[in-house]
Amino acid sequence: MKTTQPDTDTLHARLDTLRLPFIREHCGPLATAAAKKSLTHLDYLGQLIEGEAALQSDRAVARRIRAARFPVIKTLDGFHWNWPKKINRLEVQDLFRLQFVHDRANVIFLGLVGLGKTHLATALGYAACQQGMSVLFANAIDVINTLNAAQGKGTLKAELRRYTAPALLVLDELGYLPIDQRGADLLFQVISARYERGSIVLTTNKAFKDWPAIFNGDSTITSAVLDRLLHHGHTVVIEGSSFRMKDRPKS
Repeated sequence: MKTTQPDTDTLHARLDTLRLPFIREHCGPLATAAAKKSLTHLDYLGQLIEGEAALQSDRAVARRIRAARFPVIKTLDGFHWNWPKKINRLEVQDLFRLQFVHDRANVIFLGLVGLGKTHLATALGYAACQQGMSVLFANAIDVINTLNAAQGKGTLKAELRRYTAPALLVLDELGYLPIDQRGADLLFQVISARYERGSIVLTTNKAFKDWPAIFNGDSTITSAVLDRLLHHGHTVVIEGSSFRMKDRPKS
């Protein structure tokens, strides 16, 4: 059976339909290079497929990063290890293997303001995106406000899925503002729904003994939240003074 080789325009159109942009752009130049180097057809095809796979992987990472809604991008390389007076560097570096996400465990960064808790939490989320994991970054109060509004509209169940679906939820700044009883109940629903189903990276400025004050004085909810977070959890305590205050003159 005789086959007709498609012309360049037809080939490009078909590659556009198949959404293979790298192959579309490089099939000609790589074919010329392959002929000069006397590469086999399989070697030529392999170069095209490797390039397409790399491009598709990069685009998938970019989509996950956009979906995560990080306020800024942070990496472990950018963390100032010499600023905190106390931090377990080896423990933190080990977390970036991301085994805790595979184990559906949690990480809590605990320390006063300006010590890099959000930096490390964001960097963990960014690393997870690069490793093919779905991530969502959210401020704790924003989560409560969003769920509170959804409850009023009768869409709470659907909105909860936004926080329970990702492999990793980065929950930032728990304890910086007080939470009323409804807010405590809503946040508990998120944490409870993720228990042993998905990981949480949480930042807080409050020691665990002070958490009842966060949850409107409700010791029952506080105990239930801590039980679920700490059962499969790593707590990283960071001590020192605020990095953001380092350049201010002492009074």
